[in-house]
Amino acid sequence: MRHLISGAAGFIGSHLCDRLIERGDSVVALDNLITGSRGNLAHLEAHRDFVFIECDVTQPIPAEGRFDQVWHLASLASPKEYLAHPIETLESGSSGTRNMLEVALYHGARFLLSSTSECYGDPLEHPQRETYWGHVNPVGLRSCYDESKRYAEALTMAYHRTHGVRTSIARIFNTYGPRMALNDGRVVPAFLDQALRGRPLTIFGDGTQTRSFCYVSDLVEGLIRLSESDERYPVNLGNPSELTIREFAEAIRRLMGSDLEMVFEPLPDDDPRKRRPDISKAKQLLGWEPRVKLEDGLRETVEYFRQQAPAHSAS
Repeated sequence: MRHLISGAAGFIGSHLCDRLIERGDSVVALDNLITGSRGNLAHLEAHRDFVFIECDVTQPIPAEGRFDQVWHLASLASPKEYLAHPIETLESGSSGTRNMLEVALYHGARFLLSSTSECYGDPLEHPQRETYWGHVNPVGLRSCYDESKRYAEALTMAYHRTHGVRTSIARIFNTYGPRMALNDGRVVPAFLDQALRGRPLTIFGDGTQTRSFCYVSDLVEGLIRLSESDERYPVNLGNPSELTIREFAEAIRRLMGSDLEMVFEPLPDDDPRKRRPDISKAKQLLGWEPRVKLEDGLRETVEYFRQQAPAHSAS
């Protein structure tokens, strides 16, 4: 198969490229490198079945040849980045999604949208099922990301219903692993960066808010299974094992063998208090559930960061 992937130089996108190339497919990778890194794909650039094109998917897409599968992963996914670039975030979800859908329509290709658990906002339902419509502030600071994804989902369903495009929508929950950016502001890299430097772990709020952490290899397996399915409505992909942020900080301290101090800062506006996926649908339709234990995934992630920045390991 031949794949077109936007956001391919990002954290999840680069791992998806790896998996598709490993199984013998060919990949055309797109990224404007605002947050993605060519380094995430450097090991693939000499491969005969891999092509990288630096471009912005909100503009005409300069990719030639036929495609069997189109993946739209391009987005500014961390609060630090989308708060700094709210308009670009909204455009990625709107015109970027439409451009990629048009490619899929033209080629008769399958299309997968990487959506997000942020569609549920600060949820009143727990755990969150795909049938829950969400509790989102449409004009809050985080709305540029939340609403861009909600619009992208609506646009994806419109192309399926109007044009018959074979679409899939993945609502991705917190994912972690190698190639995350240490400075992107999300809790896993933030804690690991602080721990590797021997600095206090910064907890926003009182630490009782919850998250569920899925290792990237499990997430990519779920994306591929969903892309090959006949399910057109959203499917949650994430780990249903729920931790408070304080419990997660304790797990980092155990892993690092260090009694790091915890410091507390005010909780940002509209930050979800609870986040846990109901993955019954993914289990039933895709035969998918996470398999990598948190301790094992964190160990791999820490080793990656140590290799990338040896100075960290000296602290």
